[in-house]
Amino acid sequence: MGFLWSLIIGGIIGWLAGMIVGRDVPFGIIGNIIAGFIGAWLGSLILGDWGPVVGNFAIIPALIGAIVLVFILSMILRGTRRAS
Repeated sequence: MGFLWSLIIGGIIGWLAGMIVGRDVPFGIIGNIIAGFIGAWLGSLILGDWGPVVGNFAIIPALIGAIVLVFILSMILRGTRRAS
């Protein structure tokens, strides 16, 4: 049950990051989950594990990390679309 909860929270974090940045995360729900997990890892590296923890995610650093990740991905994808 804990793994399922982590998937749900990771998906929500990835979705929120996409909404804040104003860009969709590639690959839909799976992309949101991956962005949430990688964003949580990135956020904990940059900011540590502070703030409320839900589903093994420190919410604030995970959200900030996911926003950074989605922004970087959108810039890379925008650059590859122009080059084509």
